[in-house]
Amino acid sequence: MNSEKQTTSRPESPNERHLSTASISLWIPLLHLLFVILLFCFLAPFEWARIHSENQNLPLLTRFFLHVNVDTTPYFILLLLSPLCWFLRPYLNNRFFSQTLRPRLSQQWVIEKQKSRKCDYPAIFLCVIVASSSFLMSLWTSVHIVNQEQNLAFGDLPPAYHDEFSYLFQAKTFLAGRTWFPSHPDVPEIFDQVHVLNEGKMASRYFPGTGLWLAPFVAWGHPYWGYWLAGAITAWFIFWSGRELGGNGVGFLAGFVIALSPGMAIFSNLLLAHHPTLIGLSLFLWAFLRMQRTRSFCDAFLAGLGLTFAMLCRPMTAAGFALPFGIWLVLILIRSCFRYKDNTPQSEPGKLNSPRSVWVLIVGLAISIGSGLTGLFFYNQSITDSGWKMPYQVYTDIYTPRHVYGFDNVIRGEQKLGPKVLHDYDIWAQNLTPELALQNVQNRFIASQQWTLGLIPLGLAGLIFLITECRHGSRWWLIFASIVSLHIVHIPYWYDGIMHWHYVFETGPLWALIFARVTQTLFRIWHRLQRPLMSWLWSLMILAAILTNMTAFSPMWTISKLEIVVNNVAFSKLKHFQFNSLFQQYSEIKKPAFVLIQHNTNDRHIDYIINDPSLNQMILRGRSLPEKYSPEKLQALFPDRQLYQYDAEARTLYQREGTRWKRICRWNGNHWEKFSP
Repeated sequence: MNSEKQTTSRPESPNERHLSTASISLWIPLLHLLFVILLFCFLAPFEWARIHSENQNLPLLTRFFLHVNVDTTPYFILLLLSPLCWFLRPYLNNRFFSQTLRPRLSQQWVIEKQKSRKCDYPAIFLCVIVASSSFLMSLWTSVHIVNQEQNLAFGDLPPAYHDEFSYLFQAKTFLAGRTWFPSHPDVPEIFDQVHVLNEGKMASRYFPGTGLWLAPFVAWGHPYWGYWLAGAITAWFIFWSGRELGGNGVGFLAGFVIALSPGMAIFSNLLLAHHPTLIGLSLFLWAFLRMQRTRSFCDAFLAGLGLTFAMLCRPMTAAGFALPFGIWLVLILIRSCFRYKDNTPQSEPGKLNSPRSVWVLIVGLAISIGSGLTGLFFYNQSITDSGWKMPYQVYTDIYTPRHVYGFDNVIRGEQKLGPKVLHDYDIWAQNLTPELALQNVQNRFIASQQWTLGLIPLGLAGLIFLITECRHGSRWWLIFASIVSLHIVHIPYWYDGIMHWHYVFETGPLWALIFARVTQTLFRIWHRLQRPLMSWLWSLMILAAILTNMTAFSPMWTISKLEIVVNNVAFSKLKHFQFNSLFQQYSEIKKPAFVLIQHNTNDRHIDYIINDPSLNQMILRGRSLPEKYSPEKLQALFPDRQLYQYDAEARTLYQREGTRWKRICRWNGNHWEKFSP
């Protein structure tokens, strides 16, 4: 199951071997030994330090298996077993696997199905398993209990991040048939919401793709279901992309890794732009790979549609993801022009030698992308009065100038400070220097591997990929180049991201494909060298990664990686839940109400100013700005609403009575407690 030449649109035959058995027998044992030594030198210090941090009165073996490091210990144990698995060569032959299952997982099976144009029922079955696993993983994550006293599950809570509320604001705006709502005519700044532009027109700062995807599910009353579905769709297209590159086996493993990824699971329960973006990018990837084989205008158009939707969600991410594929297309066009000029005949039927055939693909892509950019132009114009000016940039310039893209962001931003800067949030930004950028790249690289499958499995896969693919001009290099490109385009941003990786979150499916490719290569080599236990050892490594990601096994490890991040994200969710519960459960609060919120300046990531775009809900929230708007003036502007004030630092609610504020309740750590008169 071999790689495909970049200059061809068909995969090579599986009979065209990368390496001869003789050459494999010379360098594979040496590389195996080298990897064992390097991994031992990397892992042993972590394990030694961990053992010595435990109670020294316990036996050594007990300390070794107590409170293991899930990122290192399971792989250290497997590493110690690897020499044994190399030298033991039992005869293992299962007829069902060798004669029925393995052929259907191979690339040759896919090639034959493509030539005969027959339906590949095993592929459909595997794809359904992958997509269903992703959906169920998202559901399972949502039912994790994060508050034992109230029996609250992760999915019972409101969003955690400012961005999520902005996307909900955008979706509700679209559901009203608008792209913006008018700001309040008298006190607009009272209703300033983080990541919502409020300069005469109230609109989310973000690009419209996420709101478009979210809108029908918000109308349905189940916004998170849209993200569970998005995860399943992503796994679906990653399966077909892996199948296009390496057969059903590669597609299944790549899709399954993504379906069970703890990072994918947690983000499928956050209303951010990443999952809608992945729908577009995974569609683009599959259609583009298919286009390379078929040279079809329809496939090119479909790839353009996917990329366009991703661009309407996260344009920088879409550009970084697609850049290597665009370079490939340009190189093919240049090469075909030279060949056409020299009247060089096609040496192989699959090659793109005709400039006309390449232009057909470019036109297919351009129609989709051009339509998307045109739509974005008019969307921008409706909000900022200029199609060339994005709400995202306008918001940054007015409210968070230090968060600007590029190096020396703080220095440049401080030269443009205006009267409406969100000071407490804006000063969170760090000044981006080459040293900080390098640290961010390192953080993003490590976190992307940790939260996709595991640092050791994907780190190994990356090194092995570079070694085994270095002599082959295959389409797999486009996958690797896309990972690199995504990291590069986000270097000029000061923040490394949510969980240290959300800016390169979309590398997750690409890493899954790389891992599946390396697994395919290693299994082929070990099969030819008659080392069956090595394949079993590699499979145990995958199992160990999945188990540590998803489960706890006390006393070895008492919490899974998924549960760690669920609890971290739940901290903000619980704060919003507790604040919302005040108005849902406290019967003494008179409605309709207008609540002025005095935020905790030490907690810049919790902002309770969250309103519907029409500003007409029963509990209206506003910023406490007593130096500009007195309670008397606000009461006059909102005569039909009872006025309240909430002190977020003291977690205390006050009610306006006459000319004074009366303290009525506070949060005591477990519930809202009423003050005695």
